Amino acid sequence: MDGVGNQVAHGAEAQALNVVMLGPPGAGKGTQAQRLASGHGLPKISTGDILREAVQAGTEMGLAARVTMEAGNLIGDDVMIGIVTERLDRPDARVGFVLDGFPRTVVQAAALDGMVDGRGPLVVLDIVVPEDVLVRRLATRRICSKCGVNAVVEWTGNCQACGGTLVARIDDGVEIVRERLKVFLRQTKPLVDYYSTRSTFRSIDGNQPPDVVTAKIKSALDEAARSATL
Repeated sequence: MDGVGNQVAHGAEAQALNVVMLGPPGAGKGTQAQRLASGHGLPKISTGDILREAVQAGTEMGLAARVTMEAGNLIGDDVMIGIVTERLDRPDARVGFVLDGFPRTVVQAAALDGMVDGRGPLVVLDIVVPEDVLVRRLATRRICSKCGVNAVVEWTGNCQACGGTLVARIDDGVEIVRERLKVFLRQTKPLVDYYSTRSTFRSIDGNQPPDVVTAKIKSALDEAARSATL
């Protein structure tokens, strides 16, 4: 993928390209985040992945997350911020990153601003899809029967994470899916409001074929990166 590449010009220097992908379940956010990361040579960092890594590695924040999860509670802002901070401090993230699943709250967003201060612009891409389309997509979404990962568009055969069989997800009824989407949108509206006035914020119409959405994201990313240099 051409365009801004791994870095964008900022004055006389080149700075890292830092991207946050927002969007509800079923919007195709994970697929687009993976394509964007691969195309620009950036690490794709998802909340689920770094939580599992931190717990397995036994880091201070990972241990805190494990205690919280074993107690059946949700991971709080402080722990999530700590885990993401640890991940973004790794060498591979110094050239930039694509974040999927973080931030989820305004508190986390403000903390992320501090993490990337001096590391280049933070481009925020919000994938928007009508509720009825999301419900239809979620009702037909495939998951791996072995590891439980959601299948991406490119997976035409078995799960590319573990080789397991892909099956239709049938455990959620339409009304349950609708309620979950409403809760998600209600919780994330303050986050979108937090970012929406920034020159590096772009809203993407996700109700299009995946390749079209990818092209729209590329154009939006180029525009947002250029606006950060003005």
